[in-house]
Amino acid sequence: MMNITLLQAAAAGAKGGAAGGSGFLLMMVAIIIVMYFFMIRPQQKKQKEITKFRQSLKRGDKVVTVGGIYGTIDDVKENYLILEIGNNVKIRVDKSSVVRDISDIQQR
Repeated sequence: MMNITLLQAAAAGAKGGAAGGSGFLLMMVAIIIVMYFFMIRPQQKKQKEITKFRQSLKRGDKVVTVGGIYGTIDDVKENYLILEIGNNVKIRVDKSSVVRDISDIQQR
């Protein structure tokens, strides 16, 4: 008698498991879609904006580097910039280290 009850329970679980499996799959697809629209897509958009900003840098722009160095662009090369940080003090920095243009911000 106990064996029959166990077999019936196993059969009912197998039928319910198939329906639950498709619900689980649907839920996983929904989670992936939500993650794409709330995490991946905005990050890709931000990265494109940063790349466009770095390509548009030109001589005379006032910028800040990742390390917090404020300076004015003296020369632009393919992979790096010559940054003037003081009177006749120039350093070479990688383009990827420039994070912000401060030309519009009023200097004190």
